[in-house]
This record gives sequence, structure tokens and C-alpha cells, in this order.
Amino acid sequence: MQLDEYRRQDATGLSELIRCGEVSREEVLAAACGLIEAANPSLGAVVRTRFDRAREELARVSSNAPFAGVPLLTKDLLMAIQGEPMACGCAALRDWRAAEDSTLVSRLRQAGFAILGQTATPELGLMAITEPKAFPHPRNPWDATRSPGGSSGGAAAAVAAGLVPLAMAGDGGGSIRIPASYCGLFGFKPSRGRVPLGPMYAEVWEGAVVEHALTRSVRDSAALLDHINGMDSGAPMPLAQESGFLEAIQRPPSRLRIAVSLGEPLGRSLGSVLDPQARQAIEATAKRLEALGHHVEWSDPPVDGEALADSYLTLYLGHLSADLAWIAEQTGVAVGKLDIEPSTRAIGRLGRQLKARDYVLGKRHWNRVARDMGAFHQRFDMLLMPVAAGAAPRLGELYPPPARERLMSLLALPGVPQLALQLGLLKRLASDALRHTPYTQLANLTGQPAMSLPLHVTPDGLPMGVQMLGAMGDDRRLLQLAAQLETETGWGERLPRPWTDEQMPLAR
Repeated sequence: MQLDEYRRQDATGLSELIRCGEVSREEVLAAACGLIEAANPSLGAVVRTRFDRAREELARVSSNAPFAGVPLLTKDLLMAIQGEPMACGCAALRDWRAAEDSTLVSRLRQAGFAILGQTATPELGLMAITEPKAFPHPRNPWDATRSPGGSSGGAAAAVAAGLVPLAMAGDGGGSIRIPASYCGLFGFKPSRGRVPLGPMYAEVWEGAVVEHALTRSVRDSAALLDHINGMDSGAPMPLAQESGFLEAIQRPPSRLRIAVSLGEPLGRSLGSVLDPQARQAIEATAKRLEALGHHVEWSDPPVDGEALADSYLTLYLGHLSADLAWIAEQTGVAVGKLDIEPSTRAIGRLGRQLKARDYVLGKRHWNRVARDMGAFHQRFDMLLMPVAAGAAPRLGELYPPPARERLMSLLALPGVPQLALQLGLLKRLASDALRHTPYTQLANLTGQPAMSLPLHVTPDGLPMGVQMLGAMGDDRRLLQLAAQLETETGWGERLPRPWTDEQMPLAR
């Protein structure tokens, strides 16, 4: 199979070519493996490969499997493969191996995907950039000096560079939508509980985390959701397996009531400054939606951005502290001696000082926000907002500088973590962590489905997505609208961006 032909196809197109006999699944696999070997040394998207095992597994793929042997990459976080490493971007877990497949991995195999390896993530998925100290930093295929975002940055870089047609990803605070925006991809976060996290996990980050994928096309995202959705045994939410997501996008949505916001209530307290290009992207999308016959009205979501950020970071701290305790248990290394990044260690120490009362109050605020958004969606079917305050940041721009890391190391001193919380360090952490991406956490806290649509490119040639939120459970209509906009704009024509050692984009 010619590499140009492979790059042109999405996963659905490749599976159709395989089923009709125009190419063999072995040829497709060889093309993907060759591209990864050629491009990844400079791209840094893939942290480990499993080509030989993928070839063995390919021989067992049923001829009736929906995706017929299409290659795919999973994320090095939460997506366990039995007997194989899952480091979660963390040196302390470099040698840890999973005892069994995750439910999601099992369903990917049943759907006929060939899993070629795992993609880069920041340590424990904690940042909106992907620059772990223990692993290579993926580059953005649109500009080699820029980040592909996080925490699914390796997945986004791999898909945007054309290494695979889709890659699995996870979203706990925007980790699908932010990389999609920065890399010009379609990124869909399903409703809470739609995709199972078992058997290792029930809920991650109190249900904020949802697994899905980064894709070039809407049809790939919808078809994938058809095959991976639905609770598994012991799941905390009784969401039975559903079908019809792919079928739904064959027709446009009925006239929608769409609220439009620049997200000011979410970013104001964090000091966020919206780039003029981000505003232009929202305004242009609003006009496009109106031209398609939808009712468009400017209206901000009814949320207190400062309280939202505080409650999100409160649970973030608590869960990180628990995660470090789990890593210590799994590795036999005391928490204080784990090989983790200074910022991770500091945040974990803060988490150990949280009172159970404050943790529960933080979670209760999530419910209040969800109820307020439920009322908002009685007036509006969907909400259009920015994904991020601007285009992709430069590599290293948002990682804590050495001076900040040295300051955070003071949290090792007795009594300092509690004092730091009392002096308002949580608000400083919220500002540092969320200032550039304050608009995506809302959907994670409420559980709503949300997506990033690749509808804008800046004059500098950088992609910039726009975000759309739907009411809880309204995944189908979101996908319908995405498909309508994809057809109207033809965004797939500018993807993927080829990347090999010989074709590496010049740094600006």
C-alpha cells in the first residue's frame, strides 16, 4: 500500500478497502509500522511499540470485525494491556505491568483494531501539555517548536502527522479537546460513564475522566463509540450499550438553539486573556451555524469560574495523593522516595493535607454546577465556547520553570503544606494550571458531552478548535452537528500533516 494512500484514509475508509480486497490488512499494518519507525524519532509521539505482537494478533482478527485490522495506538494511561508496561508518563511506573486487559482494550480488539503501541502523556496525565521528564516530548506536526497539548498530546501528534488514522485518548479536564484544538483534529468527549474504565477503575477523578479518541473524521469517532460504549461488569453507572451513533450522523440535526459565549465567567478569575484569533473563530462559527439554520444567541454559562476551578483542583489534589499511595503500594517504594517530578511531588503533599470535609464540599459543588447547566440546557440545546485561550503554546512555555520547582520543593518541610493551603496556594495552582485552558473543565465536572471542532486556522498557520457542549446524554446530536459542520467546511482536506525525518517541518 502506498504511504500517500494510507495517509489519505480515515479508519472507516481503510476498513472498507480491506474488506473489499483492494488492500490486505497486512499491507496496511506494514504502512503504519513503517511510518512510525520513520517519523517517531523526531516526532516523539509514541513511547513504546508492539509491532510483533500486533502482527500475531492481526492473524486472529475476524474477517467480520468492523474495523478489519485497522492500526491504532492507545494512550500510556488507564488503557492496560495484559502483561505489558503502562507507565502513565511516570518514571516510577516504568517497569509496572498490567495483570489484565482493560475493558476498553478488550473492546478495541473485538472491533478489529490492531494495537501498535502507546502514545506519550504527561506524568499521570496531570497537565495540558505533554512534556514528561521520563519520556520524549511529542512535537506538534503543524509547527515543530510547539506543543500538541495534553494530556493526550502523543495521540494528537500521531494522528495529525498521519501515523495512524485515530488514536485512543482520555479527557479529565480537556485532555481530548485541548490536543484536538492544537493539532487540527476532531476530539469528542462522551457523556460521563458512556465508556467503561474497568476492571482496574470504576470512576477516575470522581467521574470527570472519560475515554475516547482523537480522529480526523466524525464518522470514525461515531463508529468507534458504537463499539466501545456501555457499562461493564461492576460499573458505577447503569449505562447499557447503545448503537446508532454512526447511523445518526447520516442526517443533519433539526434546528438547534445554540448559546454562544467567549467563556469569560470561566477565565476571568484565572487571569485568562482570550487571543483575538480565538474570538474570531467563535464569531465565525456562530455565523456559520446561523447560516445553517440554527438559532444562535449570545449567552454565558451560569457558572462561577473561580468556585469551579477551586472545586476541580481540590479533587485533583486529593486524587493525586491517592494515586501516589497506589504507586508506592505497587512498586514497593515509599511515597517520599518515588521517582516522580517535583511538581507532582509537591501537589501530592498538598493533597495529603486536604480535609475530608473540603473534599466532599468540592464534589458537592460539581452537582450544583451540573444542575445549573441542566437548567441552562432547557433554554439552549448546545453551548459554543473556546477550547483554549489561544493556539498551541511553544514547547517548554507552560512547564513549571526550575525556580518554581525549587519553591515547590519547600513543601517537604514539616507544616509547610498546611500553611501553603491556608495562604491560598490552591488558587495560585489553579491560575497556573488552568489560565491557558479554563474552558474545558466545565464539561468534566458536569458530565456533559463536549467536542472540539477543527474550524479555524490562524494567519500563522496554526489550527484552533472551537468547543461545543451538549446536555448530559445528548451525544448523538453533538455528533450530528459535528458531521454537518464537517460536510459544510471540508476540514478533512487539510489533514493529515505528513511527518518523516526527511519531511520534518521547519521550526518557525
